[in-house]
Amino acid sequence: MKKIICKVEYDTDNAQLIAKLTSGQYGDPAGYEECLYQTEDGKFFLYVNGGSESPYTEENIKRMSAAKAEEWKAKL
Repeated sequence: MKKIICKVEYDTDNAQLIAKLTSGQYGDPAGYEECLYQTEDGKFFLYVNGGSESPYTEENIKRMSAAKAEEWKAKL
């Protein structure tokens, strides 16, 4: 997935996957996944996707600061 946020392109195909959190199983309407990525220039972003009853009903990308990325990794 690609998304431009504040004139910066975030692309899951061109970034390094750092960690992944999965809740539920495939097909679970409340299930979701969060994937933390880092771009070549050091920016972090979170790719999210989930079922119709999850916190992420649509596929999306959210940019993150390095500090927030560390907080997110700590909850794994």
